[in-house]
Formats: sequence, structure tokens, C-alpha cells
Amino acid sequence: MATFGSITATQQHNPNKSFEVVSPPSDGISSLSFSSKANYLVASAWDNQVRCWEIQSNGSSVPKAAISHEQPVLCSEWKDDGSTVFSGGCDKQVKMWPLSSGGQPVTVGIHDAPIKEISWISEMNLLVTGSWDKTLKYWDLRQQNPAHTQPLPERCYTMSVRHPLMVVGTADRNILVYNLASPQAKFKRIVSPLKYQTRCVATFPDKQGFLVGSIEGRVAVQHIDDAEQAKNFTFKCHRDNNDVYAVNSINFHPVHATFATSGSDGAYHFWDKDSKQRLKAMQRCTQPIPCSTFNNDGSIFAYAVSYDWSKGAENHNPAQSSNYIFLHPTQDSEVKGKPRMTSSGRK
Repeated sequence: MATFGSITATQQHNPNKSFEVVSPPSDGISSLSFSSKANYLVASAWDNQVRCWEIQSNGSSVPKAAISHEQPVLCSEWKDDGSTVFSGGCDKQVKMWPLSSGGQPVTVGIHDAPIKEISWISEMNLLVTGSWDKTLKYWDLRQQNPAHTQPLPERCYTMSVRHPLMVVGTADRNILVYNLASPQAKFKRIVSPLKYQTRCVATFPDKQGFLVGSIEGRVAVQHIDDAEQAKNFTFKCHRDNNDVYAVNSINFHPVHATFATSGSDGAYHFWDKDSKQRLKAMQRCTQPIPCSTFNNDGSIFAYAVSYDWSKGAENHNPAQSSNYIFLHPTQDSEVKGKPRMTSSGRK
């Protein structure tokens, strides 16, 4: 088993006794992303940095490299080659970082406002970015100008891509669904089934629908096909009596198609939408969980513990807050779906 390092110093922040990543960011953590090829983890943060660690089989972490943006970084993503990282943020720049060669990051795209979301679409050999300038931009890395600019009805808050399905959530609770076979035209536009601001979306592994999380501690399960709308439902989560917290991140398990939610209450839970069950509830940390992700085989669940801006800038004091990244080794009992109970017994 891996050692936990200075567990006594951080156990109040680590009630689930997860492995702690060394040398974390010095300000709020905005995104986490694992390479699809190996256990390399990248984090972006409000300290203007993008960092990379190698996660070893015993749970320990080794810092590998870091780069800087000019302003806070809001999103990060790996290319499918497992050696190139993309990032974007408040400096309005899309950066490409060739990790394997040790090269310097280069700017491959620019928006007119901060970049909130970024995703590599390997099937199209394109990078897509979503910004608060109310556009999506598709980037062919061989050329300077965007291959296509798609206007949005409002600022981009969240995006999830599973080719050919792309789902984008914007301000004013707009949810836009795209078929990337025809990316210039939205396939469907709906108002979120949740009554409050959208915080995150996640496309189903089978590409038949998506999940939506809101600031009001609720998740919607939404199918794309109009004939399947009877299967849609919502459920409450990340609540404590009368206290309601934002759902900051939703991540599908890459093997079992169950999913995790992480919230401003400092908790993360594992769920099975098909049986409508919570598989495992984890203990709350003392700070919010702003972002989380699974590694490529689902054996590790990584989550950040830091301020998530849910109470505004006036409640954020970088000098007094701590920032952590934890690694939870998943167990089948936590992430493997279970048959749904019926009146005549289990299925």
C-alpha cells in the first residue's frame, strides 16, 4: 500500500483516507484530466498554472512538469496520443503543451473572453473550445484561424463530447445538443429540466442521452430521442437537511457506465442511473470538490478539494485556504451497477 505522507496535517480534509497528490496547486483547482494512455494526471488552477504528475501503482505521485498561463486556467484536456495537453482560461488563449518532448507550450487558438471548456475530438482531428464570448470554436492545429465558429445563445458553462454527440450547457439554462457529423447546426436545443443554473453535463457512454447537474443539488437524466422522454427523471443529491449545494462535476465510469457526482458540500458519490440507485456515499471533506475525473480504466477516481467560488470572490482568501488533489482507488462494490429491486424480487 502507498503511504499517505503527511496524513496528520490533512486528515480533516481527507476523511476518506485517499492518497494525496504531492505539490498541489497554490490556488483553487479548476479541472482534472487523466491521459488515456497511462496514469498521468493534469490539473489546471487559478494560480495560472497547469501541472502534470505521474501516478504510480502504489498510489504515490511524482511531479513531472508545469506550465504557466498569464491568468487563471479554467480547463485542461489530453490529446488522444497521451502526450499532448491542451488548456484554456482567463487569458483567452488555447495552449498546446507537448509533454513528451519537453517542449514549450504554444498558443493554438484565441477567444474574445475566458475559455471555460476544452475537448479534443480524435475522430475529427479537431480541438473544440467553449468560451464566455458565446461561441464554440473548432481548431485544426495545422492552421491559425478556427476551422469553424459556432455561435451560442449565451456564455458556455459546460461541455461534454462523446463523438458524434456533443452537449453544451450555457447561461440561462440553455442545453444544446450537436451531432458532430454536422457540427454547423445544432441538433436540438432545450431548456434545462432543472430550475436553477447549469453547472455540469456528461454524455451517456452509449450516446443516447446526458446528465445535467445544477447549483441546486439536483441531477437530471435526459434522453435525446423524443420517444424515450418517459425515461427522463431528476434526483436530489449534495444536500444536508436544508442546506443545498452545487453539483460541480459528473463523471461516467469508463467500464461500468455508472457515474460519480462531486459537489460544493465536499462530498462525492457513485450512482447507477439504470437502477436508480446510489452505490456509495463518501464522507464529506471540509472544503468543496470543484472537479473530479476517472483514469482510463476506472481504477482511480481523482478529486480536488479547494474553494470553488460558489460563495463568490468575497469569501475566497488564498492565504487561508488549502488546496488538495486526492486519489481514491475504486472498488467494484462502489462503481459496478446493481440489479434494480422489483416487486417480485431482483431482476
